[in-house]
This record gives sequence, C-alpha cells and structure tokens, in this order.
Amino acid sequence: MNTITQEKLAQAVALLNEHNIDAWVTFVRETSQTPDPALDILLGFGLTWESALILTRSGEKLALVGRYDADNVKKLAAYDRVQGYDQSIRELLTAEIKRLNPRTIALNYSPSDSGSDGLTHGMWLKLRDLLGEPFVSRFVSAEDIARRLRERKSPAEVARIRTAIKKTETLYDALFDLPLTGMTEIQVHSLASDYAAKQDVAFGWERISCPIVNAGELSSIGHGIPDTIKIEPGMVVHFDMGLRIDGYCSDLQRDAYVLRPGETKAPPEVQRAWDACRAALEAGRAALRAGVPCWMVDKAARDALVDAGYDEFKHAFGHHVGLKVHDGGSLLGPHWEKYGGLPDMLVEPESVYAIELGVMVPGHGYLGLEEDVLVTGTGAVYLSEPQTELILI
Repeated sequence: MNTITQEKLAQAVALLNEHNIDAWVTFVRETSQTPDPALDILLGFGLTWESALILTRSGEKLALVGRYDADNVKKLAAYDRVQGYDQSIRELLTAEIKRLNPRTIALNYSPSDSGSDGLTHGMWLKLRDLLGEPFVSRFVSAEDIARRLRERKSPAEVARIRTAIKKTETLYDALFDLPLTGMTEIQVHSLASDYAAKQDVAFGWERISCPIVNAGELSSIGHGIPDTIKIEPGMVVHFDMGLRIDGYCSDLQRDAYVLRPGETKAPPEVQRAWDACRAALEAGRAALRAGVPCWMVDKAARDALVDAGYDEFKHAFGHHVGLKVHDGGSLLGPHWEKYGGLPDMLVEPESVYAIELGVMVPGHGYLGLEEDVLVTGTGAVYLSEPQTELILI
C-alpha cells in the first residue's frame, strides 16, 4: 500500500491548497471498534491509542501515534515525521498545533457523506478539551477534502480496481457455464464461493448477500438474500456481485434469460426491457463528465428509461467504487431527502462509478444492469467489459 498512500497524501496536500485549508487533522482511537474511513486512504491500517494524522497545505505530513503503532507508520515512508508517545498525546498534539497555528483545522465530520464522517462525538469532545481556544473556533468540516480525496482515484488505485473487475468477470463466466436450470438461488450463491476460493479473492460486501441471485419475479430484489427459488424456463436470472482484491472493489450486474422449450430468443417484452435498460444506461454514461452536477447524470438515465415506457428505478443511478463497493462521496442520484446534498456535488475527474438501473418484467423477473466506469477528460469510459446482449440459457 506504500505507493497508494504516498499518492493519496500528495493529492491531499493539493486539495488543502485548493480549498484554502491550513491543516487537516484525523483524530482516532481503537479503530478496530470505531474506524474512520479516512484512515483507509491516509494510512491503510488501524491505530490503537489516541492518534492524530496532521496534513498541512505547506506539505507537512505528521503522525502522532502510540509507541506500538509508530514503527508501522514509519514503514510506509509516507509521513515526514512520526512521533510516538506512552502516557498521553496531549503534549505532542498541542505543541504541534501551536507551532503550526493553522487558521482553519479541518475535521472528519459530515451530515451527508458517510465516507467523510469518521470523527466520533466523543473524540470531538476530547479534541476540544486538548486544544482549547483559539483553535476550537477554527474547526471546520473536512468533507470537501476527504470526499474529493476518496473520489479522485490515483493511478495505482485504478489499476487495483481493474484487477478486481477482471476477476469478477472471470467468476461470472464460470457461473454462466454452470447448468443453472433447476438450481436454487442458494445453490448458485454457494457455488460462487467455491470459485472465489479457487481465485483466492474476497467478496465485496457481506457474504450472505454476495452475490445477489434473483430467479424470476418472486425473488427478493435489491439487497436480497438468496432463497430456495429454482431457476426455471421463462425466468430472467439476475446477478449482482462485487469482489475485493488487494483492498479494492468491483461491482457488476449481469442478466440472462432461460429459454422455454422451442424458444430461440427471449420474448419480446423481455428483449424490449433489456434494450431500454441498455439505452438508459448509455444515456447516463454519456452525461457523466467531470464538472457536471451529479443529479443531471441521474436525470439523463432516469428520463431515458421513463420515456421508453418503464417505471423509474428507486435508487441512485451511480455510486463511487474503490476501497468499498459503496465508497461514499458524491452520488449520481435524484433530489430525494435521503440523499441530502450529495446529488448537488460536481462529478470529480478520475472518479470511478458503478452505474446501474433496472426494470421488473412481469411474469419473468428483474433485469438489472451495472457497469464500472472511469471519468476521464473525454467522458466516462468502461473499466468493465459491458454486457451488451442478454445472455440466453
């Protein structure tokens, strides 16, 4: 992780200058119990005692940590100075803050973005006690820095995401090579574990629902746990799966139709729905460019699907993918209350999104499309090999 940590710290310093913030302080303790999402980016592993990672707009990178964490941080070769302590962080922290005398101190709290909201209330109270005035009055949210740092993927991060995507596509190929007809959702879900073990990879979210396996219209759509429903002719079979490799994730969906006796292609209503979903996905991808408000991307995809005669999907069109399958940050979504201000944010360059939508085809099941894309200077390009035709079983 050394290369990635070094790349991300350099990005962080640039962001501090971009947002005119003097210092960013990530203040944590016992992160195995209360992890701060920023640590995944700034360090790559957990810390035990009260610890402060301090980055400044002048480029200083300081780590004030417990004695038994100090050597691990030094091995990253990413921080200019690593100081350990035994009894209390107070003396180290107050001395550094007084020396730096920052006009603004960014902390990890946010009402909208879970990926920028790692500072617990207890640690905020502790920090207020440690620093006192005038520094407490200089506290501001680090959301714009932490969010953009997570969104703007470095070259090494993109490379790892690509690897996870390729492995996921290989696993999908193995699943579709199975004699799926007659199997239950649970059986297919179980076989995915066997293939993942052979590839020595981990699943991207809770194993109980990864992969999501949907057979027909009675299956539990969304984040449903696989059931005893059997895959039968006339059904749409839908998969949703992500893998995590070397700390980075993928998130892809795939669809198939199980032919009835005498059928050589999907029924017209299934094919029309598939074509509408593909067209809507492409409409959203075409709108996905750096600097565009996120809600406008969602609207392009949503309008295309509704204009084709289908109900709008009940979720956001796109979410970030990276260290997590749902990586926090801005959201390609509509102005719904549950999404807060995330849809109003602008698309960041070099961000990786999973773009997704789908429709229920009565009598057949759910068609869901999801691909991973990278926002470049010329628009959004596929990192995955997109499914462009409905698979026939």
